[in-house]
Amino acid sequence: MRAHLTGPLPSIKTPFHRDGRIDFDGLRNLIDFNLAAGAKALMLTAGDSHYVALTEQEIVEVTRTTIEHTAGRAFIIAADRYYNTTQAVGFAKFARDAGADLLMVMPPDWGGSCTPQSLTTHYQTVAEIMPVMLVSNVFIARGQKFGLDTLKLILASSANVVAIKDDMCGEFARKMSLLVQDQWAVISGGQKQNHLNNHPYGCDGYLSTFLSIKPELAHAYWRAIEGNNLAEARRIIRDYDHPFFELVLNLPGGFNAGIQAVLELKKIAQRWRRPPYSSLTDAEMESLAHGLKNIGLLD
Repeated sequence: MRAHLTGPLPSIKTPFHRDGRIDFDGLRNLIDFNLAAGAKALMLTAGDSHYVALTEQEIVEVTRTTIEHTAGRAFIIAADRYYNTTQAVGFAKFARDAGADLLMVMPPDWGGSCTPQSLTTHYQTVAEIMPVMLVSNVFIARGQKFGLDTLKLILASSANVVAIKDDMCGEFARKMSLLVQDQWAVISGGQKQNHLNNHPYGCDGYLSTFLSIKPELAHAYWRAIEGNNLAEARRIIRDYDHPFFELVLNLPGGFNAGIQAVLELKKIAQRWRRPPYSSLTDAEMESLAHGLKNIGLLD
């Protein structure tokens, strides 16, 4: 499991037509682009894959299409979305039978409704169906202690929880890695700087935006990590990551609107997102393209 989750990993964005229908051809193009870029695993997520804007049936369709089109060419990480335990078990059975290799589980916790023990029972129950990846997003509102206490319980209770994707970063990520790394693969969400911050504490891989945009930069960064060339890793972050994320974070609609727009500029998929999410206008697309060319991310 750790071998599949080491290095740069792409998260799969669900593309849409302008009228809001899922663009399944664009989804297949994105999968093919990432596989050609050297991705050894594809990750569906509640956020990047727009699960909050999809119906239950559409989540099934996106998951099934990703598995079927990949056709064994890469390791598949499916994801659920704020499912109660019964729902999560049902989805895990579907994902397992459809051919997913790992399931990222994101339980609900509205109003601080869960306890470390109830979350542990949730993960343990789903992990009886197939291997499970946690995501630390569920701990953000609850704080470090709650998250670490939960992880300690899970570590002691279930052999089929095998990985964690971190969204909290900082001190929590370092403590979390030291706690779980001997037993679980650790994936840093987001940017290379988050991975580099956590790398000395035991971080196996990271979600790579650039693998879907400029794959050679993702691989150059990972070669620097493998060669312990921290000066080169820092240079790539300084020259490419920082200016890219500064550019897209300041776009109308935020970074995701920008990343969906980049997929259109790269002729992979369309820029559109479902309302009430905003999508970039033609003028905003021109400005984005100009900014990307200045950074060296668009020919």
